[in-house]
Formats: sequence, structure tokens, C-alpha cells
Amino acid sequence: MTTSRSTSLGLDEAVDLTRTGDLWLFRGRSAADHAIRVLTNAPVNHVGMAVVVDDLPPLLWHAELGKGLTDVWTGSRHRGVQLHDLREAVVQWCGRYEQRAWLRQLDTVVTAEQEAAVLRTVARLDGTPFPSTAALAGRWARGRVRRQAGVEMTYCAEVVAATYQAMGLLDDARPTNYYDPGRFWSGDDLELLGGATLGEEIAVHVP
Repeated sequence: MTTSRSTSLGLDEAVDLTRTGDLWLFRGRSAADHAIRVLTNAPVNHVGMAVVVDDLPPLLWHAELGKGLTDVWTGSRHRGVQLHDLREAVVQWCGRYEQRAWLRQLDTVVTAEQEAAVLRTVARLDGTPFPSTAALAGRWARGRVRRQAGVEMTYCAEVVAATYQAMGLLDDARPTNYYDPGRFWSGDDLELLGGATLGEEIAVHVP
């Protein structure tokens, strides 16, 4: 549930406020980052979803090419779909990857059933390879004409869309590869179900 109307926060405060279903969005300056934004006409090039359950630290559920952090789900380091310590992931994306970060808070009460659906999705998708830039473009293009792509690989926005669908926050009328990171930015009209909404972007300042 949304708990802050601030337009900017420090990293520690943002992590403390984060709850399951909140989105973290990133914008970088690399050639690959720029290519993704040009392809999708989006203001951001990466999106992940927060997972905050039981006594675990806040986690970030996303897909990326790197393997610099330990995947909390498997205890190993690998590329593709991963579940990371949220703070460590944001520090890496804003430090090593030179990205800017924003938090969007999900305004709804996440039920135990929805949390269980998140964990089932993690078990199903964790470790799925991240596509090359060319393959990502092809998957996204097929999604724009409502054609479901294969399950042998997936990219960040697909992971978030699949998890939101499992939680009952998005319908399945569109395939997961319809979505790109910009679909989760406030400038786009993302229609959530059950009265759920997403707040405005909150810029996160990372030391």
C-alpha cells in the first residue's frame, strides 16, 4: 500500500517503505539501455518488482544479463531471471551500471494468496535466460501484435507482467511479451484489476 507522497527519497528510506508488488524502474546511459528505450519508445529501460515476505530483507525480482549478485532463490550467481537483495541490486544498478532509479508503490492490500502466487512464479521463472538485444526486440514486436513468445527466455518487463498476472493485478488478454519497461511508467495507462493502482514515480537517491 502506498505510504509516501514524496517525490524523492534516500535509498534506505525507499527500501524501508517498499512492499510486495512495488515497482523499481531504472534508466541508464549505455548503448544497450538507449537501444531498449528507442525500440520501445519508453522513458526507462529496466523494471523489477519488490518481494517482501516474512522475515526476509526486501528483495527485487527481475531479469538481467549480469550475474554479479547472489540469487536468493537458488543461492547461486547466474544470468537471467533472479531474486536479489533489493538494496544490493539498486546499489549495483545505480553504481556499476550507472542508472537512475525510481520507486512506484502499489496501492492495494496484498493478500496471502497473492504472496503465494508470487512465490510460485519465482519458482517457475527463476533462472530463465535473458534474451540478446535482437531477440528481445523480436519478442516484444510479437507481443505488440498479441502473439505469445516462447518460454525459453524472458526479459524484465515480462517477468513483472507475469507476476502481476499471477497476482490477479493484470488480466491475461495480452501476452507477457506485450509489455516493455515503459508500460510500468506512470505516463502509460496500465489498467490494474481489483481497484489496485500504482503511485507516481519517487526518485531514489543512491549514495
